[in-house]
Amino acid sequence: MLELVIANLRVRFFRTLISVIGVALGVVLIVLFTGLAKGMTEDMAKRSANWKAEIVFARPGGMEFGSSNMNVSTAYVERLEAIEGVASAVPVGRYISADPKARWGLLQLDGVDWEPFAKMNGMTLTQGRAPQANDEVILDERQVKNDKSKLGDKITLFGNKQFTVVGVFEPPSGSRIKMTLGAMQSILEETNKCTYILVKVKDGADVPAVAARINEQLPGNKVNLTSDLIIDAKERVPGLNTFLRVLVGLGAFVSIVFVLLSMYTTITERRKEIGILKSLGASRSFIVSTIEGEALLIGVAGVALGFFTAFAASLAISHFFELQFDFSATWIAWAIAIAIVGSLFGALYPALRASGIDPVEVMVNE
Repeated sequence: MLELVIANLRVRFFRTLISVIGVALGVVLIVLFTGLAKGMTEDMAKRSANWKAEIVFARPGGMEFGSSNMNVSTAYVERLEAIEGVASAVPVGRYISADPKARWGLLQLDGVDWEPFAKMNGMTLTQGRAPQANDEVILDERQVKNDKSKLGDKITLFGNKQFTVVGVFEPPSGSRIKMTLGAMQSILEETNKCTYILVKVKDGADVPAVAARINEQLPGNKVNLTSDLIIDAKERVPGLNTFLRVLVGLGAFVSIVFVLLSMYTTITERRKEIGILKSLGASRSFIVSTIEGEALLIGVAGVALGFFTAFAASLAISHFFELQFDFSATWIAWAIAIAIVGSLFGALYPALRASGIDPVEVMVNE
């Protein structure tokens, strides 16, 4: 049977190639874009992981991705530092806005008092100095490379405000662009407010116990462990899971439709051939198995082509646009399963239709 399956695919090479490309397209959609989405969340998680603070103090909803609310009073800093087990607390303002030029379509800015923030998180300036005036910013080295910026350059933020680049820092932590907290408070008209407060516990202190004390003494707020924020980075991106499910569905749909249309057209062209096979004693199950065998090989070839295309495209995109990909074994397995099952399912109706061909009718009419 294998020889017959391969021969049928070779005879109709162009139609077979179109089917393979269709399946490959479904694989590319799943593998490439889930890899990009996972790379995005991993990039966020890595930058959060560079916080040395073990606890993040915020208002409910304040740590959601896209939230720019500066609704935490900086007066909480002193109250936090008075709690047993807390070594220091540093307020951080966050502003997020849509920006088509940004890597993910969103631009995030942090407002911090650099000295205590850098001391807490083990960060250093590799060039220049910390921002002091309200129109000064510092960038991490990745942002400098992406924007081809240098000290003294002007960048536009908050719509139309000009800021001067006065320093470069490492490692990346939170936003890649930072200004003074006072500057952000002034621009957003949020005096003595911040988005969240980073809390460093004392050496040897039990982090969950300190977090519990903060919850008890400052109720009504949201106390997050930094480790939890790193783990659930994906969950904090609204709509990401829905986006991934849509991708999987679209990949399955593309694979099924391409194979269905190709096989349906092929069966129409092969009515006489199938009629002859049936007149020679071929059973319905043999006809169905043959056509499903062709679909299986198309699916396997589509998977191979799809993976090659997806990985090649990821390398090119990473090189030219410096976007990070992180391919998950789970999503790769889903892509394989959807491509193979989609191919078999797409060929099922044409196969059943072919198995019901009446050889006598075919011989008379064709």
